[in-house]
Amino acid sequence: QVQFVESGGGLVQPGGSLRLSCAASGFGFSMYAMSWYRQTPGRERELVATITSAGGSTNLAGSVKGRFTISRDNAKNTVYLQMTNLRPEDTAVYYCRRSTRPNDSWGQGTQVTVSS
Repeated sequence: QVQFVESGGGLVQPGGSLRLSCAASGFGFSMYAMSWYRQTPGRERELVATITSAGGSTNLAGSVKGRFTISRDNAKNTVYLQMTNLRPEDTAVYYCRRSTRPNDSWGQGTQVTVSS
């Protein structure tokens, strides 16, 4: 079945960097656009970044533009989120999923905490 396993989160100081990974399985990874989302308690899950199936085009939420980069390696069935200049408001659980499959189950996510 379709699965997503996110990793790479942790505790980082403001201004720091992290690289998240999402290993996908159970479908033809190279055929689908992929997205990263994040969620904090009591809030709706927020779309952070999207990358097209071949990786030729990306889109980022305004709050992370210029600081985050989304990329993918279709040979490894993995999508990445490089996060720089992290802020406390970036603290959240981060998830990945296919961009056009809202019925996909969510993975366990990876916690990112930005705090001094």
